Amino acid sequence: MALLSAKIIRIRQHICTPFVRLSSLYTTILQKPLEESMKIAVSNKTYEQIPDLVTSSEESCKKQNPFSFLSTFKLSDRTKIVDEMLQSFIPLRPHFHLKTTYHYLLCYTLQSSHPFPLALATLQRMLRSGCTPVPQTHLSLSIAWVHQQQQCESVGSVLLGMKSIGYRPDCGTCNFIIKSLCAVDQLEEAVEVLRGMVEVGCIPDAESYCTIIAAFCEFRKTDKALAMMKEMVKVNLSPREGTLVKLVAALRANKEIWRAAEMTEFLVKKGFHVGFKSFELLLEGCLEYNEFILAGKMAMLMTEKGYIPYIKVRQKVVEGLAGVDEWKLACVVRHRFAELNS
Repeated sequence: MALLSAKIIRIRQHICTPFVRLSSLYTTILQKPLEESMKIAVSNKTYEQIPDLVTSSEESCKKQNPFSFLSTFKLSDRTKIVDEMLQSFIPLRPHFHLKTTYHYLLCYTLQSSHPFPLALATLQRMLRSGCTPVPQTHLSLSIAWVHQQQQCESVGSVLLGMKSIGYRPDCGTCNFIIKSLCAVDQLEEAVEVLRGMVEVGCIPDAESYCTIIAAFCEFRKTDKALAMMKEMVKVNLSPREGTLVKLVAALRANKEIWRAAEMTEFLVKKGFHVGFKSFELLLEGCLEYNEFILAGKMAMLMTEKGYIPYIKVRQKVVEGLAGVDEWKLACVVRHRFAELNS
């Protein structure tokens, strides 16, 4: 029995000793200044300790980026370290605990002399973990991206650079780039990113197109917005209702209500969803510009989709048609409204 007890004690010591040493090392790291602690964690490849170091020293991080010491490494070594760091973060839970770490690492890579492809790899891991970059990231990413393009490097080559360090460009990462560029009014650059996605085999999705269309609508560049919409539909992607509302509103503001009607009719004919709000906005635009016959036709199209306009709009459509002696159409429209309203 005594021999058995002694053996158990030796086994426990054998198992526990590494954990005691690791705990002792972690306690020692936490007691040191942040930069020194970070260097020790990197040197020992104990990257999983970094999130705790960063979150426990947020005041220090605000004064100096905790990853700034990485600039002392040559680019190849720095790339290897950041890659190992990102991979070590994947199994850590909960993910939201990593948000601050990802934030400072992304800030560091974007502001470094060679931001890509490391910044894109960091952004991808951050997005995949469910963490959302802070709004200021749009500006810093756009500045770095535009600067890179000014060096005559193509979108495709920048995106493919991710493969050189073991990552692949995806829609989530590219869409964030597009959103960032649109946020700082770099719309043409955003379109180039969309084109570059296709070149590297990353197929744009509805968000890719809708982000750009919405940005064009904000500046009332309706020609480009409509062209992008048609391109989107051609690849069988359905426009979002919010995007359609913005496009109809932009066309209405530009007094292009006929183009708005043509677009709506085209989408319906192709089998894409057009919601109540888009139809209602279109009808109001027709009435605003005294296009009563067009209003009647759009009202009929709207009812075919199962929607019925608000009562004041219904009244104005019927009265407008009567006012231009379109009694037959006025009766048909009024009868249709009555059927749906019953």
